[in-house]
Amino acid sequence: MSAEEEENAAELKIPDEFLKAKCLMNSEVALILDHKYEQLQQMADDPMNQMSQVFEKSLQYVKRFSRYKNTDAVRQVREILSRYQLAEFELCVLGNLCPETVEEAIAMVPSIKTRGRAHDDEAIEKMLNDLALIKKFE
Repeated sequence: MSAEEEENAAELKIPDEFLKAKCLMNSEVALILDHKYEQLQQMADDPMNQMSQVFEKSLQYVKRFSRYKNTDAVRQVREILSRYQLAEFELCVLGNLCPETVEEAIAMVPSIKTRGRAHDDEAIEKMLNDLALIKKFE
């Protein structure tokens, strides 16, 4: 992206460092923080290993807003969304918000229709159906 271009996430006009950055869905962060929480619980006898309030609040937040709870489901969501050549942040928005219709998906992530690899409505519908199946059988 050149310096003169204005940033616009809807058209995926964002700085390269953000396009290439690895993003995590809330469900993935919840799994990571849960693992860390278990480690801290095991070392609870050591007063130096106290959980910070920020850690606790972060864990509560991601658990509350995680759409997928088990490790296999989270892995499947990322695999399915990765098949569609989405940018990392597009993948995470769709994985976090779980739109139910093509219209919702496009409203949340307009760049899936406007970017060079624009997906047709049928491809988006299949992607959403695949995600719904994971949620249903979780």
